[in-house]
Amino acid sequence: MISRVYHATMFALYQLCIVAGILAMPVAIAARQAGVTLPIHRLLSNVEDAYEATQP
Repeated sequence: MISRVYHATMFALYQLCIVAGILAMPVAIAARQAGVTLPIHRLLSNVEDAYEATQP
């Protein structure tokens, strides 16, 4: 039961991070033009790894 809840939570977190990345894209583009990069890809990569680790 707990593994199902954990798996569902990780899936929801992964999807939320994808949506946040899409919504932050205009800010990321403007920041990149200013010479600053946002570490959204690292966050998404870490959450993706954690989600994939819950797969049976």
